[in-house]
Amino acid sequence: MTTANLNTDKKKNNPLIELIFNIVVPSVILMKLSGPEHLGTVNGLLVALAFPVGYALYDFIKVRSLNFISLLGFLSTLLTGGIALFELDVEWLAIKEAAIPATIGVIVLLSGFFSKPLLAKVLLNSILFKLDDIYDALDAKNNAEKFKQKINRANHILAMTFAFSAVMNYVLAKWIVTSPAGTVEFNEQLGEMTFISYPVIAIPSTLMMLGIFYYVVKVITQLTGLKFEQMLKTD
Repeated sequence: MTTANLNTDKKKNNPLIELIFNIVVPSVILMKLSGPEHLGTVNGLLVALAFPVGYALYDFIKVRSLNFISLLGFLSTLLTGGIALFELDVEWLAIKEAAIPATIGVIVLLSGFFSKPLLAKVLLNSILFKLDDIYDALDAKNNAEKFKQKINRANHILAMTFAFSAVMNYVLAKWIVTSPAGTVEFNEQLGEMTFISYPVIAIPSTLMMLGIFYYVVKVITQLTGLKFEQMLKTD
């Protein structure tokens, strides 16, 4: 889930390429190529981290925009490298793994109190929907206030999905990464954690967000009387 500024002429990122550069390749390098007979502990870690960092820089250059969530992901990768290279206690890795989604969750939650809910900024945009038609229909049926309440509720649920990610990240890090930083075993366990986090955390979180998107669309159709095809921007 991103909040990048999008233009219709910009291609969307390929999810498969993102998966390969951010999960698959780093995990394989850490688990299989970090031994002294291959790259070694430090070089293996640096090469593995170079893939997500390099992809983030490539994406920034391509779209000329770096959203807050992407920035947190970039910083997360650098912090992981710092923890390993400076051989800090592995407890810091678990804290870092939990802190990133927790920070996003807090921002999502607070956005509903101080400004437009972040959920609305992400989903209700002119790229996907005919916003003028939606808001006109809400005003015509006097459902604008009810719509705001429903969106705030969905925003709270979105914050809960990040809370789920934070807890699961911490538990997974504590469970898998037990070896001291700077060792081959640490690199291997870090790779295993990265690989397992996709089916254990990323997929359930994505399903939750799809559920939230379905809820928002259902709310719009109920409160505006518009069909999905009528509010969807197709040009």
